[in-house]
Amino acid sequence: MDLEEAKLQFIQAWGKLGSEWGINRTMAQVHALLLITPEPISTEEIMEQLSISRGNANMTIRDLINWGLVEKQLKPGERKEYFYADKNTWNIARQVARERRKRELEPVIKVLNELTKVDGDSKDPAYKTFHKTVKDINKLAANVDKLFVTVLNAEESWFWGSIFKIFK
Repeated sequence: MDLEEAKLQFIQAWGKLGSEWGINRTMAQVHALLLITPEPISTEEIMEQLSISRGNANMTIRDLINWGLVEKQLKPGERKEYFYADKNTWNIARQVARERRKRELEPVIKVLNELTKVDGDSKDPAYKTFHKTVKDINKLAANVDKLFVTVLNAEESWFWGSIFKIFK
């Protein structure tokens, strides 16, 4: 397999993986292209290499910037904008964890915290079941949140060292 074929295969695989994790396939493919491209590239180059429209490219790049996965760069003397992705996989994992925590986990925890305050008769089976279920899910969500915070604050070597100790 030559390099160009391998790049295409990586972009397709990253896109599939992204869609499995609930991320737009095109967003994952643009991110993959930027990951394997050594220098910043323009919207036009992204459009050409992935055969996507300008609107799709612009929207996708904006989403990647909002996720903190891509940076916009300007080259002196040029009007075009260029885009670059951090190649450090630990930084990428932490940024994705940070965004998923903010977008998904924090809103759920907020709702669960409110639901644990619901008034009811502690002898009523429906209330007891509801209260226990919400309390248990809230506890689980709080523990997942602690894990996210640990990952976000951890250095890569400490994190992996700790994980490997658990499985020894």
